Amino acid sequence: MLPPNKIALAATVIAGLASASPAHKHKIGTFSAPQIRNPNFKAHGPAQLARTYIKYGVALPEGLQKFLSALEELFNKRDSGSAKTTPEKDDLEYLTPVSIGTPPQVLNLDFDSGSSDLWVFSSELPQSSVSGQSLYDPSKSSTAEEVQGATWNISYGDQSSSNGIVYRDVVNVGGVEFKSQAVEIATTVSSQFTRDTNNDGLLGLAFSSINTVQPQQEKTFFDNILSNLDAPVWTADLKYHAPGTYDFGVIDKSKYTGDITYTDVDQSDGFWMFDVAGYGFGNSTFKAAPFKGIADTGTTLAMIPAEIAGAYYRQVKGAKLDSQQGAYVFPCDSVLPDFIFGVGNARYTIPGKFINYSLLDESDPTTCFGGLQPDMGIGFAILGDILLKSTFVVFDAGTESTPRLGFAKKTL
Repeated sequence: MLPPNKIALAATVIAGLASASPAHKHKIGTFSAPQIRNPNFKAHGPAQLARTYIKYGVALPEGLQKFLSALEELFNKRDSGSAKTTPEKDDLEYLTPVSIGTPPQVLNLDFDSGSSDLWVFSSELPQSSVSGQSLYDPSKSSTAEEVQGATWNISYGDQSSSNGIVYRDVVNVGGVEFKSQAVEIATTVSSQFTRDTNNDGLLGLAFSSINTVQPQQEKTFFDNILSNLDAPVWTADLKYHAPGTYDFGVIDKSKYTGDITYTDVDQSDGFWMFDVAGYGFGNSTFKAAPFKGIADTGTTLAMIPAEIAGAYYRQVKGAKLDSQQGAYVFPCDSVLPDFIFGVGNARYTIPGKFINYSLLDESDPTTCFGGLQPDMGIGFAILGDILLKSTFVVFDAGTESTPRLGFAKKTL
């Protein structure tokens, strides 16, 4: 989930994609992969903010780093079964079951359009790095084959990393399998992942050009099955406080209303990057102020240009930029306006209630943490689940044309 930043990519990505055998001799057609709720996930705004900063190579503000360190004990107890009931306004985390190997070993993976590695917790990890996760054990799969000499290493902004070795094995998503998918098994994981006790790894859905396997890159699961799909697309129908679905090879008309508005994708950095036409708040006049953003299913928050975030929170009574977190907080009883973003000539609304992400701290039920935050000069906006779950999103690989993203309204 945590790829190197744009600068590091230039130094670490090796050109060329690995060849692989086809998934089937016939068309797969279409398939759907439903999400499941992570029952022990505890929404925590500062933690999600730190996670995003680390993912894109931004140093954590000193106050945020100290704040998270003070919460170490809380995170380590997350899977104890004695966690407090998640407040109603808190968001939830969802994972997707994926079967790997023969016989199948089922792991719950985070589908991430902001990275391109399929990596998993494995039997090769030291016991101290595992805290309840399911493990992939290649020795128990008759179809597992190690890729000799292949390694992967994902670096983090805080200088920690996850890394390991590579196998090829059968991977099955939603009933569709690819028989020789690269499965990057972790031999080392950072403490951030150890704490995420129900998440067994990542399935990257960005472009294969930023896969981190060396000395030869590997293709994503989507790229490997692409030629066997009825259409070169996958779609995300994420939900507010409910499991959603990822569909592959089909655009399900029952999941959206009106028309789909498409916009070209700039894949030069390996991400699903597109032009946002502008923004608006509540019933205010839409402002044409273009900025670039990436559609990232693996990021919970939406990180937008600092001036836009500031303008939004000036509409919220009592909101302030907390110097300790480097993030916007506000009184929990404040009314948040809707946020409108533009794609071409179309306008889409993120309801204000989506933007009230969580309590800042469980010990203080009066202060809440915003789901919209400034992008801290990353270079582009990170449009995560706060934004994506307000729309139906089409990721179109465009095998005979430029890749594109499609957005449509849906019942919220």
